Amino acid sequence: MRLTQQALVQASAVGVNTDESPELKLAEDKFAKAKADMAGQSYKNARMLAEQAELDARFAEAQVLTHKSQEQLNVLNTRITRLRKQLQLGEAQ
Repeated sequence: MRLTQQALVQASAVGVNTDESPELKLAEDKFAKAKADMAGQSYKNARMLAEQAELDARFAEAQVLTHKSQEQLNVLNTRITRLRKQLQLGEAQ
């Protein structure tokens, strides 16, 4: 349960929110159900739901990090293209 809570906190820390990530919403719902199952002494089901919630949260985090990396890559490629054009103009003069 602690690992699941940490995964949810970490996902939020990198910018994942439930409005944009159905996976995080699913993780939070599963975690809430896991806590309810723990209270009801359904430990096996609680453990399975907590593990699923952890994986869902980590997946949501990975998606956001991948998206941010892609955006950074696009910015860098744009800058490289601009620099190449400037070099070509400088060589032409």
